[in-house]
Order: sequence, then structure tokens, then C-alpha cells
Amino acid sequence: MKNPLLRDRSLLRRFAVITIPIIIQNGITNFVNLLDNIMIGQVGTEPMSGVSIVNNLMFVFNLCIFGGTSGAGIFTAQFFGSDDHKGIRYTLRYKLLLCAVMGALGIGVFYFGADSLIGLYLQGEGDPASALRTLEYGRSYLMIMLLGLLPFSLTNAYSGTLRECGQSVVPMIAGVVAVLVNLALNYILIFGHLGAPAMGASGAAIATVISRYVEFAIVALWAHKNTAKYPFIKGLYRSIHIPGKLLKQITLTSLPLLINEALWSGSEAFMSQIYSTKGLDVVPAVNIASTIFNLSNVVVLAMASSVGIVMGQMMGANATKDEVWRANKKLVSLSAIASIVFGGILAGVSDVFPLLYNTTDAVRNLSTHMIILCAIYLPILGYLNAVYFSIRAGGKILTTFLFDCGFNWGITIPMALMLANLTPLPILPIYAACRGIAILKCAVGYGILRRKNWIKNLATTQN
Repeated sequence: MKNPLLRDRSLLRRFAVITIPIIIQNGITNFVNLLDNIMIGQVGTEPMSGVSIVNNLMFVFNLCIFGGTSGAGIFTAQFFGSDDHKGIRYTLRYKLLLCAVMGALGIGVFYFGADSLIGLYLQGEGDPASALRTLEYGRSYLMIMLLGLLPFSLTNAYSGTLRECGQSVVPMIAGVVAVLVNLALNYILIFGHLGAPAMGASGAAIATVISRYVEFAIVALWAHKNTAKYPFIKGLYRSIHIPGKLLKQITLTSLPLLINEALWSGSEAFMSQIYSTKGLDVVPAVNIASTIFNLSNVVVLAMASSVGIVMGQMMGANATKDEVWRANKKLVSLSAIASIVFGGILAGVSDVFPLLYNTTDAVRNLSTHMIILCAIYLPILGYLNAVYFSIRAGGKILTTFLFDCGFNWGITIPMALMLANLTPLPILPIYAACRGIAILKCAVGYGILRRKNWIKNLATTQN
């Protein structure tokens, strides 16, 4: 109670106003994802493993779409601020073209490389017949999911543009409706309720694809019905023209963000693949642990994201470096405290949560230990996320790139490969070491924050 943060009511209020809506939206999405995962887990270990592997691959694609459109989004916000609807139309057109191309590439890569990509996660010790069934479940799930890549990509373009133009409610409503549709259809199609056949993992894929079309329809139809408020929608599809100079500027801005998201998500998928080489039981165990970890991380990640927003607002308002530094210490401390609390909650459910899955005792036991390790790791991640969003708020792109991807690819992955391939260690010590090495990253982050050279008013430097 002696923490000075508790006496800084204006900072707390500002922080809460930003954080709470993010928690609500992400909380609903992650809770539905948890229920979705549990439903598939009721079908059996092999379907759950197949779906988990495919979702690892889809995670890379999803973040590539996000990174590719983020650069254009910077220009969208600026054009909206200057009331330049033609400029907004060009940026949305750029996003749609990029999403269409990346969607087609994603479909091609996943369609022709399905067996090879899924097979990367099935190289550990275990029953070959079980591995083959997991591959078949994963392949059938992936083939259906390909039908949803394009609407997902186009929804990202529309929703991002609306948010950048100050409209965040419609994308949120569309997202909530989509996850509820997905949840309802999962219940019907996975287990065969209301006269539908029990389709297992394939039913889950069909439900996801339908929900993505629903989300796209809501966002796109609403946008095209409100052209008076958003004139940039008019004439959007009359041509594919984008002025050459603007096209170059957007591409040069988008490319680093795309590369960063691709490398970071790729490192996470690669780590899962390395873990999987220690046995077939590792895939479902990691999936169970990751599912509950993601839900417990909602508040922690939302708070870290809000730290960056508040820092950016303060820097844009010409606050002094000392003022920003003091506020940053308070908010980073608050994020760390919250992550300790949720880490304790996560540890408390480590024995209970795996019981919700229809899997073997070995998988449940392994996932319990992984959940405990995740609980220990959560405070570290809470601090790291707060540091990352802080330094990114000051426009330190290269620093954030190295901090985000450089550590994973330069230290964590080589260590994981060495431990998995050159030692007889089982999965748990390897998993613990790969999580624990992030303490070094905390030291690096603390040093970056203390230097204060990340505190920079970008609004002034752009004028």
C-alpha cells in the first residue's frame, strides 16, 4: 500500500480506461478458445494433437497478416486525422490487395506442404500408428481451415481501417458474434447435436470457417452501408490504383513489421516443434498448458499493451524524460504484480484443468507440470511485455526487433536445439530451461529502460 502508484490516481485512472476494454474483448475471445479447445479435447488425444499442430501453423499466418497491414494502418490514421478520404481509400486498397496475395500464398503453402509441415511435429518417440492418425486428423482439419484464410485476411483489412478511423465498436461486436457462432457450431458439429453428424476435429474446422465468414460479412456490410460517415468506402473496388510514391512508402513501412511478426511467430512455432521431438505425448501436453496459460495471460498482456499506450501519450504530450520514466516504473511494477497474482491462480488450477480433457494419465501429468512452469514464467513474461511495449512506444523499431525476435532466434532456439538433440534430458527440464533463460532478457530490458533513450516524442520529430 506504500507504493506511490496507489497515490497517483490520475495515472491509474488513465491506465484503467485503456486496459479494461482490452481485457473484456480479449477475455471473451480467449475464454471461447478455451472452451473450443476443451471440446476438441473431449474427442481424444490424437484429434486434439492434430488441431493443435495446425493452429501453430495458422498462428504464423495470422501474425504475418497483422504485421503486413500494420504499416498501412499508420498511414490510415494520419490520413483520417487530415480528413483525406482518398488517402484512406488507397491504404485500404493496399491492405485488401496484400491480404488477397498473402491469402493465396498461404493457401498454396498449406495445401501442398500439409503433410510435411504437420509431420515436423510428429518426429518424437511414440506409437507410429498414433502419429499417422494424428497426421490424418491434422490434414483434414487444415484442408477445411484453408477455406477461411481469405475472409480472415479481408476482415483484418476492414476492421483495422475502421479502428484507425475511430470506430472500434463494430469490429468488437463482429468479433464477439463470430466467437459465439463458433462456440455454438462447435457444440453441434463436434459432438453431433441437434441432428447433425458427430464430425470431431473436422466439425471444429467447419465451425471456425463459418464464423470467419460471419465476421467478415458484419464488418464489410456495415462499412459499405455507412459511406456517408466513411466516404473512403465509395469507389473502393473501381480500380486497384495506388499512387506509386504512396505505394513505396507504405511498403517500406510495412515490410519491417511483417518480418518482425513472421520471425517472432515462426520462433514460437519452431519452439513447439523442438519440444515435440521429445515424444508424441508432448504435443497434447503443450496444447493443454498453452490453452490455460493464454487465458491467464489476457490481463497481463492487456496491461503491458496499455503501458505502451500511456507512454506514447505522455511522450506525445511533451512530458519530460523524468516524468515518463517515473510513470513507466510505476506501471511496469503494476504489471509485474498483476502477473504474480495470475501466476498464483494458474498454479492453483494446474492439477484440475487437465482433467477436463479426454486423454491419457501420462499427458495429464505432463501438462500439469508444464502449467506449473508456465505459472512461474508468467511474472517474467509480464515484465518483458511491459518493457517491449514501452520501448516500442518511443519508436525504437530496431531495438524492439532485436528484443522481440533477436533473443528468441539468437539464444533461446539454439539452446533448445542443443538440449533436445545433444542431451538425454526429458521434456520438462528443457521446457523449464527455455522458459527460465528469459530472466537474462529481463536484465537486458531493465538496462534499456534505465538508459531512457527510448523516450522520444515522435510527433515532434515528424514535423
